[in-house]
Amino acid sequence: MNESEFNQLAEETMIAIEEAIDASGADIDYDNAGDILTLEFADGSQIIINKQTPLSQIWVAAKSGGYHFDYDEANQIWCLNGDRDRDLFSRLSIYCSEQSGESIRLD
Repeated sequence: MNESEFNQLAEETMIAIEEAIDASGADIDYDNAGDILTLEFADGSQIIINKQTPLSQIWVAAKSGGYHFDYDEANQIWCLNGDRDRDLFSRLSIYCSEQSGESIRLD
């Protein structure tokens, strides 16, 4: 994937995350500025999601740690460490649930 394709895909993914948060009904505020999506929870904790263009990755920083997601073109999903069972949205659901103290599912 070239840089332009990565940037387009990463932007679409950020928008999809925002839409998933809205659809979940969870009490999560978010702000998207400068290719950085910040999720803020009621307790003031945050999850930071940003694109790393030189590496063609999406990075997530949560209370539980830092995570790097690569795009699996064959399955059309962002995967943690190449494991398609640990896709970006399922992992974000876990991280958001941990930080909010309630069950959150982002699809």
